[in-house]
Amino acid sequence: MTALRIGTRGSPLALWQANHVAQRLAQIHGIETQLVRIRTSGDHLQSASVSQPAASADGKGIFIKELEDALLACTVDLAVHSMKDVPTEIPAGLAFPAILRREDVRDCLISRDARIFDELPRSARVGTGSLRRQAQLLHRRPDLQMVNVRGNVDTRLRKLAGEEFDAIVLAVAGLNRLGAAAKITQAFDAVFMLPAVGQGAIGIETRADDVPTSELVAALDDSETCACITAERALMQELQGGCQVPLGAWARLVGGELQITAAVFSPDGRESVRREDRGSPADAQAIGGRLGQSLIAAGADKLLRLAGRSVGQP
Repeated sequence: MTALRIGTRGSPLALWQANHVAQRLAQIHGIETQLVRIRTSGDHLQSASVSQPAASADGKGIFIKELEDALLACTVDLAVHSMKDVPTEIPAGLAFPAILRREDVRDCLISRDARIFDELPRSARVGTGSLRRQAQLLHRRPDLQMVNVRGNVDTRLRKLAGEEFDAIVLAVAGLNRLGAAAKITQAFDAVFMLPAVGQGAIGIETRADDVPTSELVAALDDSETCACITAERALMQELQGGCQVPLGAWARLVGGELQITAAVFSPDGRESVRREDRGSPADAQAIGGRLGQSLIAAGADKLLRLAGRSVGQP
């Protein structure tokens, strides 16, 4: 068998994820792989403001569109994604035969002077390019100044060291994978700071008609993680949300039962709607959809409109 071609972005974190998949495939199947670096629209927009749309006009996520194009053109055999970057609508002809075991779902604070969140000075400047994070931080501390920041993990850490901010907020999973966990000042409880849909999970996308590759990849699938991500994505689909909507969600298995907590915030964090649901992991899709309907009934659609994204619109 010829080497499997793995499509990936070129950032250090994306390369870590692609190499991790390559190592797992080698361990399980003894097969060779080749990384194919692809620059995406999202890479070109890293310096854009937080209001930049999270998806292109055709609905494909800006961090994965070119990877999916390469899959459909048969120039790569599989693509590795952070699941938080994957829109709910998958192009015809593509599929996700595997979602790997989830890493730490939490967000974390890295402050310049090692102060935890509650100890940050009044009007402290906090760097984050996520509307979800901004809204939740302002919900707890309306005095804080939110400052947009883009770029990969190293870029953001350099900006913090350069005293552009008093603190930045990043995903724990990315820092763990890059060997930078020691830089974390405080990891937020996942209920205090609800993560993004799919945060911490790696997904592998293939062509649906490429059965041999899909079967090889399926050996890496983690059923518990898959159920949790399925519920979160069903919720996001019900809300017509994207990665720049102030929506946080966390699904996990508790005593064999799937439990999901979600909240939608106004951009300034002053208003919020929070709900929970639970049930059998086998019903993950239905549980996520039901929770989305519950949030809408409680007024989440109004908050989504405040964020400039009306429910039901693409």
